[in-house]
Amino acid sequence: MRGPGRLARFGAGVCCAVLLAWLAGCAQLVPQTMSLRTQWPEGVPQTVEWTAVPFFPQDEYQCGPAALATVLSHGGVSVTPEALVEQVYLPSRQGSLQIEMLATPRRYGRVSYQLAPRYTDLLREVAAGNPVVVLQDVGPLFTQWHYAVVNGFDYPSGTVYLRSGKLAREKMPFTYFERIWIKGGHWAMVAMPPDRIPVTATEEGWMAAVLAMARVDQGNAATQAYAAALKRWPDNLAAAIGLANQYHARGALADAVAVLREARQRHPQSVIVLNNLAQTLSDQGRHAEALAQIDKAADPKSPFASDVRATRQLILQRMGQQKAGNR
Repeated sequence: MRGPGRLARFGAGVCCAVLLAWLAGCAQLVPQTMSLRTQWPEGVPQTVEWTAVPFFPQDEYQCGPAALATVLSHGGVSVTPEALVEQVYLPSRQGSLQIEMLATPRRYGRVSYQLAPRYTDLLREVAAGNPVVVLQDVGPLFTQWHYAVVNGFDYPSGTVYLRSGKLAREKMPFTYFERIWIKGGHWAMVAMPPDRIPVTATEEGWMAAVLAMARVDQGNAATQAYAAALKRWPDNLAAAIGLANQYHARGALADAVAVLREARQRHPQSVIVLNNLAQTLSDQGRHAEALAQIDKAADPKSPFASDVRATRQLILQRMGQQKAGNR
């Protein structure tokens, strides 16, 4: 009687050891998935699927244009994968580089934002209604990079939903999704309308994304992006200067002055704010007030000292012209 009992106990110990080893192996392969089992992100529903996200079946090797067309169309841009091929697809590589994936939406007035390499950030963005482009290695034996769009998930069944390849609704287990996602460093991005900020965006990261877009689009999209950033982060100096510059370029001088005055209150030592405020006041014909502002910016050690001197000279020149005209 003792023999079988001992064997049973020994066998159970072996099974337990094998199970623990298997779990440890899984944790190494898919660490973020394993963390989700005990630390589901707060405030994120366990089931989300945005069925209205468009679907564009990809042509061979052209998953990049298809993925971008999906998120851009969802964000209100009328575009097809065919229109994006020349901007994104590299025939020599039979694919698309991440840098081109990030650059292309800016040409359509959208802000490209690369997510932090975290499963939780991806889930938060999808839950907020922002489909996420992900980079995967889908090669069974050799590396084969592929872009897909995550548009939903179901935690109870452990399923991620994607627009991928020729499948309008690919269902993929959480664990397998991370295994092929992790090889690209958990790379993911969203392409946002300029007045909407991703829920996981950091101030520094979002401003870098906005500035990159503004270098391509100096129109209304840049104005909206700066205004949204300043609303979220009222103390952000770059957003205030950028928004004021956009207003100034459009001839909305009163709006530019209002933004710069608020920035002056928050950043009283900023030479750039003082210089730009003085310039804009002078452009309104308020030269005496402008001179008072520019004199506060006089600092020979400032890297912007030459700009301040040029602005002051312009104000004095205008004041002289105004006096001559009044004679």
